[in-house]
Amino acid sequence: MEVEDFKAVVRILPLWSASIVLSVAFGTQINFTVLQALAMDRALGRFTVPAGSMSVVILVSIVVSLILLDRALLPLWRRLTGHTPTPLQRIGAGHVLAILSLAGSAAVESHRMATVRAHSEEGHPAWVSPLSAMWLVLPLALAGAGEALYFPGGVTLYYEEFPPSLKNTSTGMVAVIIALGFYLSTALVGVVRRSTARLPNNMNASRLENLYLLLTVMAAVNFGYYLLCAKLYKYQNFGK
Repeated sequence: MEVEDFKAVVRILPLWSASIVLSVAFGTQINFTVLQALAMDRALGRFTVPAGSMSVVILVSIVVSLILLDRALLPLWRRLTGHTPTPLQRIGAGHVLAILSLAGSAAVESHRMATVRAHSEEGHPAWVSPLSAMWLVLPLALAGAGEALYFPGGVTLYYEEFPPSLKNTSTGMVAVIIALGFYLSTALVGVVRRSTARLPNNMNASRLENLYLLLTVMAAVNFGYYLLCAKLYKYQNFGK
């Protein structure tokens, strides 16, 4: 029995490891989004949106996406195809949305820096771009939709595929991924800051869009790795 339990863990580890890059990207994105918002126009009518509250967009997107998936998209998928999307399919769709989200963040930051250069304000850390911080909403919404797919999909996969003795352990694997992702995102930013001059304390002199592009490429390569792992993986319990 212990040997079989060990084999179940080994089979799932490649798929589990494919979530690490996404978690690193998410941790980096949520941290720098606050700094981006501080350097952008946060006025919304007469109200100024607090920069720290931009991350709420991700939480709202997760909730809305889960409701849409449960009430509309998954039932429609079942009617059209006659079956429910597998956990691996849901995780894969989450990967795609995460990649689009990172590319969107890179595009917004590139546009913000274009306004900085147009006004020749690279040397002024306190200068605020006239570009609306609401442009950050779309990448964050995509990030939340991606999380609504790949994290619940991961929990379902681990819970269904692990033997009964490891069911409780399976539900904690996603929490480990999230914690590891935030820790490694800090390490990644530290390496970039030590090896390049692209992330100074002055956001108006940074090249944050390059970091986002790096994360986009990493996530795309990681998606290829995930597809390979998913193709080689054989369900043990799902659908039985």
